[in-house]
Amino acid sequence: MTAIAADAGPQWVNDLMDALGAPGAGLAIALENLFPPLPSEVILPLAGFAASSGRMSLLAVLLWTTAGSVIGALTLYGVGALLGRDRTVAIAARLPLVKVSDIEKTEAWFLKHGTKAVFFGRMIPIFRSLISVPAGVERMRLPVFLGLTTLGSAIWNTVFVLAGHLLGANWHQVSDIVSTYSKVVLAVAAVAVVAFIGIRLLRRPEETRPQGARGTARQATAKPHPHDDQDTRVLRRPSLPSETPAGSAPRRGHPGREAP
Repeated sequence: MTAIAADAGPQWVNDLMDALGAPGAGLAIALENLFPPLPSEVILPLAGFAASSGRMSLLAVLLWTTAGSVIGALTLYGVGALLGRDRTVAIAARLPLVKVSDIEKTEAWFLKHGTKAVFFGRMIPIFRSLISVPAGVERMRLPVFLGLTTLGSAIWNTVFVLAGHLLGANWHQVSDIVSTYSKVVLAVAAVAVVAFIGIRLLRRPEETRPQGARGTARQATAKPHPHDDQDTRVLRRPSLPSETPAGSAPRRGHPGREAP
């Protein structure tokens, strides 16, 4: 196979495709799923460019890159399944500014919107890898997960592979555009994280108010129990049955007592 130009993309991706062809592109995409900083927006157009140069079949590139996406996502799904909900909650409870209720809210959201999150998440940088972990933690039905992941990955991969195939030597224009998209997504995520931290820090003084102060307020508004005032408490001796009059028969139910 003719070597792809070294300046046409990351050298390790070029080496994989030179050595393995389309399966090499699929392996690169699988690694991109496991290590999100690896750029699929560079790998996919580059694979399309290689197909346009006759170095590999376009159909093979589409099939192998989609298979690589599914394999990588399935691996992260397995990580989430092994981690499990209990361990996830335990880890979250140890993180600063994170509450167990945050995990419960996220879990409720995922149970309601998980299918859409898995499908559309495959088209969002960084999140297309991370979304597989909560799917595994929540044990989303595997056929559903695989179907949504395959469909979402096929759409994402096809768009970029075809773009690289059509642009040929100018395939890098695709990665330039998508790089801007990725930066916008990361910026939005960073703003969301900063906002979460800021809100949690502002609420923290109220949440950490001494229990005594809140307890005093509750006691001041609570209705006192009749027995709480010891000054007015009356200790009553238990009433005893009246004495049996002389000459009368002992009462039933007290076989041991006799009249004097």
